[in-house]
Amino acid sequence: MDHKDRSLILTAAGILLLFTGAVAAFMGPLEMYCFYLFSEGGRFHYEGFGFGSFMFGNIASQIIGYYLIATVFIPLGCGHLKKRRWARTLSLTALWSWLVLGVPLNLVFLFVLFSAKDLSPTGALVSVIFAGLSYLVIPGLLIRFYHSKDARLTFETRDPRSYWTERLPLPILVLCSLFLFYAVALHIPIFFHGIFPLFGILLFGSGGILLIDVSILCLVLLIWGTLRLRAWAWWGSLAYFGLMAFSSILTLARSSFSDILAGMNFPPTEMEALQGLPFQGVHFAAFIGVPLIVTVGVIILSKRHFRTDDQGH
Repeated sequence: MDHKDRSLILTAAGILLLFTGAVAAFMGPLEMYCFYLFSEGGRFHYEGFGFGSFMFGNIASQIIGYYLIATVFIPLGCGHLKKRRWARTLSLTALWSWLVLGVPLNLVFLFVLFSAKDLSPTGALVSVIFAGLSYLVIPGLLIRFYHSKDARLTFETRDPRSYWTERLPLPILVLCSLFLFYAVALHIPIFFHGIFPLFGILLFGSGGILLIDVSILCLVLLIWGTLRLRAWAWWGSLAYFGLMAFSSILTLARSSFSDILAGMNFPPTEMEALQGLPFQGVHFAAFIGVPLIVTVGVIILSKRHFRTDDQGH
């Protein structure tokens, strides 16, 4: 053997991934019980709770997050346990995607955790440390491991077959995973009165939801074209995310937190609680704009992998 067998490490990783995914799959339906707790007659009910309220959207976002984790972790766990080569490719795809999305998602995780859970000071400190380690340190070590010769040959020795995921360049897979994530994430603003930043104007209600719907459909089309390495998909992706980044940053940076809350039209109880938060529109501009700008950078770096028009024919 010209490499060190990493089967034990991959088995341990598979067990951890499968366990984490199973817990998330269990928590998804369980979290739905919170709707009963906040609905009329529930322990935490207040006037106005329902579709369009902040807490309703908060709970729905957590449920979506649980199912997203389960969807990613359970197949990867099985792939590691069976030593399938696609598990290495998709693990690298997920890790590089996490480096693009990790900062805002960690901030969302901490905000949801602190706003919805009663944490002790020790629990809060542990959560912050965990969020920091999970963004750069752990993903960096894992990327180095999966790129190593030992890990690659361990997968290839146990699974000599070739998969379509290996025939696509890694940046293309990362782009498609990012596009898919954005398509899922775009469903969340619908729970918050369909808020949509449009070149200096905040849209709400049916107008915002219509643009969200169009944006999701465009992402589905871009995923299809990107997987086929079409040149139009590269130009379309560049235009799409360039415009989304510009529109989001321009609109949110010019909006005050009170303006955003006014458009949300949350129940009085929620409005009173949220108005005391130390946020401004510029914070949301950075929160949404940074991953979009980084995504634009990934799109630019991936240009060489797309076919020209002549190659496409």
